[in-house]
Amino acid sequence: MPRRARIALPNVPIHLIQRGNNRQPCFFANEDYRRYLDWLAECASKTGCQIHAYVLMTNHVHLLLSSDRAGAGGALMKLLGQRYVQYVNRAYQRSGTLWEGRFRSCPVQEESYLLGCQRYIELNPVRASMVTHPADYRWSSYRANAQGEADPLVQPHPLYAALGSDAATRQTAYRELFRYELEPGMADEIRRATNGNFALGGERFAAQVAEMIGRRVVPGQSGRPRKLVATQSGELLLG
Repeated sequence: MPRRARIALPNVPIHLIQRGNNRQPCFFANEDYRRYLDWLAECASKTGCQIHAYVLMTNHVHLLLSSDRAGAGGALMKLLGQRYVQYVNRAYQRSGTLWEGRFRSCPVQEESYLLGCQRYIELNPVRASMVTHPADYRWSSYRANAQGEADPLVQPHPLYAALGSDAATRQTAYRELFRYELEPGMADEIRRATNGNFALGGERFAAQVAEMIGRRVVPGQSGRPRKLVATQSGELLLG
């Protein structure tokens, strides 16, 4: 069965996840996390991506990003992945693949889902029982978004900026979101959309994306494809 082409649209945020091969670790020491974040910032700048949220887990990575260029996320992950794998193989005297094939991703509806997706990402260490509060985990964007900790990697999305008229107000409002669990079923919905390369959003958003790219973007029977523009990496580009 052919791989589903990724959905890559300009100015539409995407949530992506990349796992270590066979769920094995991809970070082995604090220096690995630091280097990955430094290179992520560098590669994001080179490819025109804005990182709104992230978490580096032991064996996988979550990112929430956007760009005004379709396909910028794929370019970012290719550039970053090559650099990081070379570093790991050299540092730990290993060879072969580090990542589990292609990263998985989904477009995210801004109005109703973007901040929920940010919470999902930054709550990963809590769900994994690594910490009791997201502020206790150092390798995520939570401290920047919720506490104002300096992090040159994080560029707030306009919906985050709309939480308040100044930084302190926005951070307070953002922390308030974490007093409550994710809405029932949202975590499963995010996983299903990301793993299946479906649209994460309401019916209207899904219909709009499907119309733009010419194929279904929700689970179900395949529809007849329309004209698409695909890259060699398997991304569908529009615009």
